[in-house]
Amino acid sequence: MSGEILTERHGAVTVLRLHDPATMNALTPQMARGLNALLQQEVAAGARAIVLAGGERAFSTGANLKAAMPRDMASFDVGATLEEDYNPLMRAIRDLPVPLVSAVQGAVAGVGASIALACDIIVAGRSAYFLEAFARIGLIPDGGATWLLTRAVGRVRAMEMMLLAEKLPAERAHDWGLVTRLAEDDAVEAVAMEIAQTLSRGPRRSYALIRKAAWSAADSSFDEALQTERQLQKLAGETPDFAEGLAAFKEKRPAVFPE
Repeated sequence: MSGEILTERHGAVTVLRLHDPATMNALTPQMARGLNALLQQEVAAGARAIVLAGGERAFSTGANLKAAMPRDMASFDVGATLEEDYNPLMRAIRDLPVPLVSAVQGAVAGVGASIALACDIIVAGRSAYFLEAFARIGLIPDGGATWLLTRAVGRVRAMEMMLLAEKLPAERAHDWGLVTRLAEDDAVEAVAMEIAQTLSRGPRRSYALIRKAAWSAADSSFDEALQTERQLQKLAGETPDFAEGLAAFKEKRPAVFPE
């Protein structure tokens, strides 16, 4: 446990749970740093897949503004905590060598939405909703939201979410391609865990390279993506994962990937 984050281990799967019911899991800089540290810690301890979860009422309502407000607003740099706390967390999520699954219920807002949407697979409860409410208080979306949203749903729909600052129901988010899977509210975490357990048995080294290639491709030209794939494929072909996968293919059996 780190602050308001709980750690649950299920074999090779770790669940990191935002747990501050009083604020509906509103995030503080300390929580951002704690989550960053826990991600690194769990990978080092052998986790092969990680689930990020919240509570029934909210995955996260975004940044805890009450906790962030200083006495002297005149000299307050609202962006400083991004540089120091949240941006390092988002880069850590991007660079993690294991798959991440987010299990979201209720409110998924602000920088909390950025964290959930940066995961590889997003499982949402039917009553969940996504909210980019920054414009309501005169700020801009952060935590990489402008990048994540425009690439997931396109510029026009992303602009609607950011400018109108309206709730986007999970079903519409799924239709738009923002959510991987919809689940009944009481089954969200079970679905996420089933996916994570499947991933935990997969080719660990291959998954790390797939994540690297996919994130790189989002900022690359087609030719650059081809070259990145060529370089990473060489690395993949040198791993025990490929040796086992090829052997299993030849022997017509399921692959059992090594640790």
